[in-house]
Amino acid sequence: MTLKNYILSMSFLSLVCWGAFFFVAGMINPFSTSWLGLLLFYTTLSASLIGTSSILGLVIRFFSHKEQAIFNSVRNSFRQSFLFSIFIVLLLLLKSLDLFSWINLAILITIFAILEFILRPRKKQ
Repeated sequence: MTLKNYILSMSFLSLVCWGAFFFVAGMINPFSTSWLGLLLFYTTLSASLIGTSSILGLVIRFFSHKEQAIFNSVRNSFRQSFLFSIFIVLLLLLKSLDLFSWINLAILITIFAILEFILRPRKKQ
């Protein structure tokens, strides 16, 4: 897949995911919905954030790290957008359960920093 096809397909799928998210958000009453409604809400939000932040991360990497191979930029931006999406969804979930605090935020940041450190590719020597 070429970079142009990747960006076009990711952009299209991100728009579809955002459309699904706004449809779900408009149809669900968060105070009276079941777990399925909340699952749909958080899943569509996560998919939308992954697509959008992956494209934005790739564009930023493309202009700031011109010496890096484009495949590495795509892989890194997708990995970081996946972690970013899970981070945001977990924050919103904690907030909806009235469990959000600065201590929980610090713990989540620490966990995701460790995950990023573990999941990033190592340079071969």
